[in-house]
Amino acid sequence: MKEYQTITEISGPLVFAEVDEPVGYDEMVEIETPQGETLRGQVLESSDGLVSIQVFEGTGGIDRNASVRFLGETMKMPVTEDLLGRVLDGSGNPIDGGPEIVPDERVDIVGEAINPYSREYPEEFIQTGVSAIDGMNTLVRGQKLPIFSGSGLPHNELALQIARQASVPEEEEGDSAEQSSADHSSGDEPREDDEEGSEFAVIFGAMGITQEEANEFMQDFERTGALERSVVFMNLADDPAVERQVTPRLVLTTAEYLAFEKGYHVLVILTDITNYCEALREIGAAREEVPGRRGYPGYMYTDLAQLYERAGRIEGREGSVTQIPILTMPGDDDTHPIPDLTGYITEGQIVMDRDLNSQGIEPPVNVLPSLSRLMDDGIGEGLTREDHGDVSDQMYAAYAEGEDLRDLVNIVGREALSERDNKFLDFADRFETEFVQQGYDTNRSIEETLDLGWDLLSMLPKEALNRIDEDLIEEYYREEEAETAEVEA
Repeated sequence: MKEYQTITEISGPLVFAEVDEPVGYDEMVEIETPQGETLRGQVLESSDGLVSIQVFEGTGGIDRNASVRFLGETMKMPVTEDLLGRVLDGSGNPIDGGPEIVPDERVDIVGEAINPYSREYPEEFIQTGVSAIDGMNTLVRGQKLPIFSGSGLPHNELALQIARQASVPEEEEGDSAEQSSADHSSGDEPREDDEEGSEFAVIFGAMGITQEEANEFMQDFERTGALERSVVFMNLADDPAVERQVTPRLVLTTAEYLAFEKGYHVLVILTDITNYCEALREIGAAREEVPGRRGYPGYMYTDLAQLYERAGRIEGREGSVTQIPILTMPGDDDTHPIPDLTGYITEGQIVMDRDLNSQGIEPPVNVLPSLSRLMDDGIGEGLTREDHGDVSDQMYAAYAEGEDLRDLVNIVGREALSERDNKFLDFADRFETEFVQQGYDTNRSIEETLDLGWDLLSMLPKEALNRIDEDLIEEYYREEEAETAEVEA
């Protein structure tokens, strides 16, 4: 180890020191204060004779008499299967009162990029139990599907619901998929080890959340038993911003180990990406970098891509890493750099809507601007149900038409509309109050979601179902629903 007492400047979370030997980028550092306290840091920039160090615990207590030791290695995450059920802080240290972690190995948190040639195309369905996602914007193993939310919207409640309900339905033999769904609809926990390699795990990474939010998360995890198959990383709002940059990398390193070494299907939930990007901006300002759009660093796109692109499947490996990053759009502006850049990198988005939330819809997911680019591959033959794609397309088209007609009603009134138009208006209302609305404790199987979709589509005349195969209409169309709709009209 190289040790120096050559600190020249302290700026925010950064310490600058002179060195006489080359120091590696991302190298770990220990800083010992004159009071005997040891703080950890990481080399952020290294040039001839000068290094800048970001200090995880903050720079309080550090002065120019402090000693700087370069450890000669990058930051590593101690990984083991025993991490499941544990709660860690944003630096990977246990905070649940349990024993110290005895790792199987220590892995560099930067990770290794997945060779595109070795990537396996994502096309296997993940059931979240949320109809607006499973039915309309299906999540697929190995996908990165962010949730675009806003300040004050219940994205945390949706994240917790997905964390405790998400499962990989069996799809190998006979009616195993139906059996798995039946287990869900009866309220049973998903079967996690029916066959080798089918275990499911959730890695939950919280960045910059308040203590109150952290308590809510932990109470929910413990109440529902979801903690047993989860690893939780907690970085709080009063923790150093520098730690916020490390937390998602610790999360993803743990996920990669469980997925590619232990065969788990891992769902990674990261909240809030906006807090992470604010930390990037704070560090960039301390380094006196030339800012990019709205003051964020010009390299933010690259930085986010390094996180998001760690999702995927590897050919020949059992496991998978699926990501649901959650971000709050400042001012509900989807052109803000954070959602804008995220949309370029990821494969779609789930959009939460303030108007739906004000109407009491839970979860308030607006399916019209939402999108899952891999949905068609995840609902193919034998993966969910043969009518899934047609039902989704038809409901999307019918709801969009109903939304357009709402604008027209504000001008001319319902009495001026045709009988057909009034049916589409009624469809839009029931779609929100029956299909999207389900509460945060209801776990719907994909069969229940599609059956509910057919109930709603049967309000419309058969000739209006122009996106569904005629054979499927004959099999699933509910005549009694159509008759009820006629009577009500």
